[in-house]
Amino acid sequence: MAGTSSVIVAGLTAAAVGAIGFLAYQAQATTPASLGGRPGPSASAAAAASKAPRDRRNPAALPSGSGTGERVVYSVDDDRVWLIDERDRVRRTFRVRPGNLDPLPGTYWVSSRSNAVTGSDGLPIEHVVRFTSIDGVAIGFSAAVGGAPRTAVDPSVKTGGIRETRADGNAMWTFATIGVRVIVIR
Repeated sequence: MAGTSSVIVAGLTAAAVGAIGFLAYQAQATTPASLGGRPGPSASAAAAASKAPRDRRNPAALPSGSGTGERVVYSVDDDRVWLIDERDRVRRTFRVRPGNLDPLPGTYWVSSRSNAVTGSDGLPIEHVVRFTSIDGVAIGFSAAVGGAPRTAVDPSVKTGGIRETRADGNAMWTFATIGVRVIVIR
């Protein structure tokens, strides 16, 4: 009987440790970047990323100096996003419509995702990919359900949604999983 009870205790202990590990992972995966232990934009990364040169003949070309490896590159000045694979190839680029809060240039990581929620402007949105927050307002990419255009928002309401078309939102959702880098440039 002693052998059987020690096997049961060992099994219960292993199950408890596994459950705690899973819950810890879920908590970390949905924690805003400002609370998640991952650094926000570093001063050196922000300085380097803020001056990324552009190809004046091809404004959709990926700016040089925007990092290497798998990443999302977001230009706040050009309102453009590039999805870059691990071999530094542009998989997709598209224009976006930002809210009234811009993240600082630097390196972030996708910290949480939601399939469908209500945006800070009151519209139903889908495929939300968040990477930072400013003054408690989440900053991330999303698409309005049904392709509804952003409505006029009271300027006193802070909005952090960077809106994409539904097709671009689907591509972002597939590409930008938890932990993928987001490089913000000017």
